Amino acid sequence: MKADQGFGGPVERRRRNLSTSAPGPNGEGDARPEKEVKRKPAKDDEDEAAQTLSDSPRTQTTAGPGAAPLSRNPSADGSPSPPPAAHQQSLDPPVTRSSLSELEVSKIINNPKLRHDINFDPELHFRPNVEGDKGRRKHDRASHFWTALREQLIEFIVDRPSFDEKHSTQDDWCLPKLLKAVKDIIQTLVPQRDRQFLDEGLNVDLLMQQFYRGIADLEKLALWLSRVLKSHCAPMRDEWVDSMYNQLSNGNRNNDVDELVNGMRSLLSVLEAMKLDVANHQIRCLRPALIEETTAFEQKFLMKKLRNRKMDIDDAKPWYRDAARTYSGNGATSSSSFGDMGIFFEGLSRSMLPSAGDKPLPGTFFFDEDRLGRVRSDILDAINLDVCMRMYEDLERIARFSKTPAFSNHASEDDPLMPSMISHEFNFNTPPSHSRPSSLALSSAGSASSSPRSSMVLPSYIVPDMNESKTKARNLRESLVALLQQAPHDHHHIDRWRAMASSMALQIFRFTNAPSEMLPQFEEKLTHNVCKIKSPMFQEIEEAYRIRLLAELATRVRYFKSLSGVCLFSIATGNRVPSNSRGLDAGRDRDLDAAIRVGQQEGGIEDIATRIAHVGVVHWRIWARMAYVDEDDMSMD
Repeated sequence: MKADQGFGGPVERRRRNLSTSAPGPNGEGDARPEKEVKRKPAKDDEDEAAQTLSDSPRTQTTAGPGAAPLSRNPSADGSPSPPPAAHQQSLDPPVTRSSLSELEVSKIINNPKLRHDINFDPELHFRPNVEGDKGRRKHDRASHFWTALREQLIEFIVDRPSFDEKHSTQDDWCLPKLLKAVKDIIQTLVPQRDRQFLDEGLNVDLLMQQFYRGIADLEKLALWLSRVLKSHCAPMRDEWVDSMYNQLSNGNRNNDVDELVNGMRSLLSVLEAMKLDVANHQIRCLRPALIEETTAFEQKFLMKKLRNRKMDIDDAKPWYRDAARTYSGNGATSSSSFGDMGIFFEGLSRSMLPSAGDKPLPGTFFFDEDRLGRVRSDILDAINLDVCMRMYEDLERIARFSKTPAFSNHASEDDPLMPSMISHEFNFNTPPSHSRPSSLALSSAGSASSSPRSSMVLPSYIVPDMNESKTKARNLRESLVALLQQAPHDHHHIDRWRAMASSMALQIFRFTNAPSEMLPQFEEKLTHNVCKIKSPMFQEIEEAYRIRLLAELATRVRYFKSLSGVCLFSIATGNRVPSNSRGLDAGRDRDLDAAIRVGQQEGGIEDIATRIAHVGVVHWRIWARMAYVDEDDMSMD
């Protein structure tokens, strides 16, 4: 069976959204890589997911919009009809010990997807999943449970015979299930020595007997719970615990069922947050050890899959050999900076370019597919931004000449540029023969306007002020980046640029004095150049980008390949590490570290090179001998 290409992992940096566990590709209990950090309940594991911990899950504690305030006393309108008994029996609390089991330290250290992702995302952590279809389904199940609990409590109060007929003395309804879930979760949060007190203070059987007899003191229980939780939770959770206590005590004192249900809802949310806090603390503490053991752990995990024929990496060696055959003698393969990784990085870097299309990487990259997919998208954005800036330069030059009557008196009649410059039929696909490739960083630094075009020499009286020209180009680029960031990301990257092309063209046009009748043609040409990767302008800029990317990549690989796992993680993600833990001289480390941090802040080609180098070095350490080269072909680097 071929490894599933959908296993790749969050980030984004955006934002780096990060990921954890699931069963392995074989479905036999080994963790399977998912796109996000996940935790699954035993019963609804296909729907339950957790990503990264949000600032506060307190928003989950409010009653659903359909829940109207209802006193414990019967209302004049009569009692609502309860849901079918069969449906009630199938309901479980939305948060249970089983659903939080993926947060246990034993699951964390044996989760290969988390163990891999922790190498790349310094902000990797768990949070409740409240987004997307899975989050919506989770919310719906929780709403059904709390609605059923509310209706059962009301039925117990206003129609006891009917309640007894359905449930008798069996604890098959929502309240006893909830109390048992609360106790089970608290047991995982308190030390072993305190669990005997938990059995005394939260004796579910005794509490239910008291409840049936109408003598249960819920306010006393709420006070005991608040003290236990405060003694074991982070101080930032104290206010939430106080809110839970107030809801339970006020509901009990005022005979308000809705307030009681909200208090129980808050109780379960606090416990979930505490469990997430513990898991995230464990990730922070275990990170250095997990990173250092990445290669050994993943090789052991992957070798087991390969031996059991649960993975297929037969496409890896042909991909590598094809790269060796195609790019032999190129810059990367002949560069000492890459060592034995020259062919690998030549093939990987070219696979990231738009001209490679959507051709999948070998199955060995299944943990990194999403990460590298974001790199591909960012590279396309960088190249297309430079296409826009190149076309802006051409349009600005045309507009400047069209408004200079004296130009014809000073230009040679056989000047090959003249027909293009005085005509509105200028071919935007054909840049001047002597023009330099524009800078290809996403940031304003090193942008296409950072140095003048050298395709021609203008008379002094029509040469614009260079500082003003640079400022204007920088402002345009920043505005184009802002438009790009506002564009929806749910489309394919080519479709996204096709949808943005008209807005980009109009924005560029606003920064020039070109005649308005040129806008339709300019928009058409811009759309063609940013959507057609085979257009001459796109290919020229992509090739210039590739050459520069390879140079940046060589610098980083030469530095990264000698670092330990923790140093590689710290430097590649922009964090500082002690100088005595670095492999190279301190002066060079400081220079490159600063360049890496600046590149990450600006999102330019330096950042993209860092991300590719980081993924590539970790990947090579794991897979080199397993998938690409024979041991005899490896040299000591």
